Amino acid sequence: MGKYSIKELERLSGIRAHTIRIWEKRHNLITPERTPTNIRFYSDEDLKKIINVSVLNNHGVKISKIANLTKEEINYQVSELSESKNSIEIYIEQLIVAMIDLEEEQFEKILGSLSLKIGFERTLLEVVYPFLEKIGVLWLTDKVTPAQEHFISNLIRNKIIVAIDSLARPHRNARSVVLFLPENELHEIGLLFYCYICKKEGLLTYYLGQTVPYESLHSICLEHNPNLLISSFTSQPSHNTQDYVNRMAGDFPNISILLTGYLLKKKPINPPKNVTLFDNALEINKLIK
Repeated sequence: MGKYSIKELERLSGIRAHTIRIWEKRHNLITPERTPTNIRFYSDEDLKKIINVSVLNNHGVKISKIANLTKEEINYQVSELSESKNSIEIYIEQLIVAMIDLEEEQFEKILGSLSLKIGFERTLLEVVYPFLEKIGVLWLTDKVTPAQEHFISNLIRNKIIVAIDSLARPHRNARSVVLFLPENELHEIGLLFYCYICKKEGLLTYYLGQTVPYESLHSICLEHNPNLLISSFTSQPSHNTQDYVNRMAGDFPNISILLTGYLLKKKPINPPKNVTLFDNALEINKLIK
């Protein structure tokens, strides 16, 4: 069972903590539990209810009316809204609920419906990425269980791999890119999507994947001499990040190195001349061109 602080409820639902407390007191929507040291926390059921309540409230349903609905009535009205509206925020919030409940069928239904409506790439950029950003920090602080993390990661990972495999093979003389994650780095969803974008743009891709030893990266780059190197730093590494980046920049002076990740935002580095930092997938297209 998940245990969420009110700030985490705020982050995932978009409802301010002050408003959530008002809803607790005036409308008895949820009742937080307390630890032995009297610290308030919220359960998975509380999170799902607040998310669904926020969806209805954001679409004009008064909180006083929502408070009188049963759980089933709230879920039904949210389902009706998601069918009739094209609000990206509704889809993101429903993906969070599907993750909490480990509802593969619902998760697949949402992504499949969106891919038909707006296309696979827009689905990833406009829905999946904001969804991952909402829950990403919770992964790093163990607020999302390993089961939930693996469930979501594998579903999204499989879809991106299928999409990559469906793309035409680039010309053998095309510009090339090596994509990798440093040792002990396992969060590869973003890297897979960067691979998809690069291949779609006609680049020859060498996808090395997770936890790549530096010596292996070095030998691949010496052998294939790529034009680009793309990586992401999310978890706390066993190495000093600035030293690692400096080493790459020095070893591969003729390669454009593109780096991103939560860790680089949390602990900024000074990028060497051939290193460019980027925030998200929206910037990749511009950078690789």
